Amino acid sequence: MSTLATPQTTTATTTWNIDPAHSVAEFKVKHMMISNVKGQFAKVTGVLTLDESDLANSRVEALIEASSIETRDPQRDAHLKSADFFDVEKFPTLSLKSTRISLVRDGELAVEGDLTIRGVTRKVLFSVEGPTPPTKDPWGNTRVAVSATTKINRKDFGLTWNTALETGGILVGDEVTFTLDVEFVKA
Repeated sequence: MSTLATPQTTTATTTWNIDPAHSVAEFKVKHMMISNVKGQFAKVTGVLTLDESDLANSRVEALIEASSIETRDPQRDAHLKSADFFDVEKFPTLSLKSTRISLVRDGELAVEGDLTIRGVTRKVLFSVEGPTPPTKDPWGNTRVAVSATTKINRKDFGLTWNTALETGGILVGDEVTFTLDVEFVKA
């Protein structure tokens, strides 16, 4: 009597932590319908659980500290932190939790997830460059990085403040481009 061995599959799942010193969430939005105002959230944390054998089983979560917003104009930053926009006292973080990751082509992923801003959660789709090949830093840590971009309508998240311009149009555009440039360190 012979016995057949059942092949066992092992998944190479690894955990990677966002390196807050080398990560940023940036945004741009139209100002007066003519130019882009850019800003960033400097404090980003989170975790990537990477299934190297099947990227679809991977997941990522990120938290962005709303009060870390910086647009190079203290008056504008204070307004963005107020109840007119992010209301950082009531909603101290923005969050992203992936729901699906798929390979578009080598070096490019599509990450669908739930983005929460001001307590409102909406599905978003990020176009992701990366992850980069793993590399060792001078201290022996293994690192990878990604750059993820999406566009949202700020009104979908309760960011509705605006003012009309005398010449027609509005002060703040509705479409916002978010880019997360994130470096991960293997846990």
